[in-house]
Amino acid sequence: MKVKDDRWCFACGPENPHGLHLAGFREEGGWYICDFVPARHHQGWAGITHGGILSTLLDEMMTRVIWARGIDAVTAELTVRFRRPVETGIALQLRAQIVSERGRLTVTRAEALLPDATVAAEAEGKFIVVKE
Repeated sequence: MKVKDDRWCFACGPENPHGLHLAGFREEGGWYICDFVPARHHQGWAGITHGGILSTLLDEMMTRVIWARGIDAVTAELTVRFRRPVETGIALQLRAQIVSERGRLTVTRAEALLPDATVAAEAEGKFIVVKE
């Protein structure tokens, strides 16, 4: 399998007109971080960010923390826990870190934090490193 970035990723691709356009990734205090403000078109119930969007954001952060090391990997397993509703229009801080690496398997975790630092959603992911 070969993976290729064509700038159309739904989460971070700048060329995808329907995407989330995540940008501004950075490392701080042992975490890989990005900020995101969900808009009305990201909602499920009125005024509440859709769980699928939150899952996508967390999956992307966990993939990106691996990719930041120059490693291509794909999601093998994703577990998400929703702890608080996320209102649209509220700034989220998304963060991820690597938990463990063993052979081609990398385990990561991610969180979506509300402005008061409350964890609104958290995830654990298992990723398989792609070898050409």
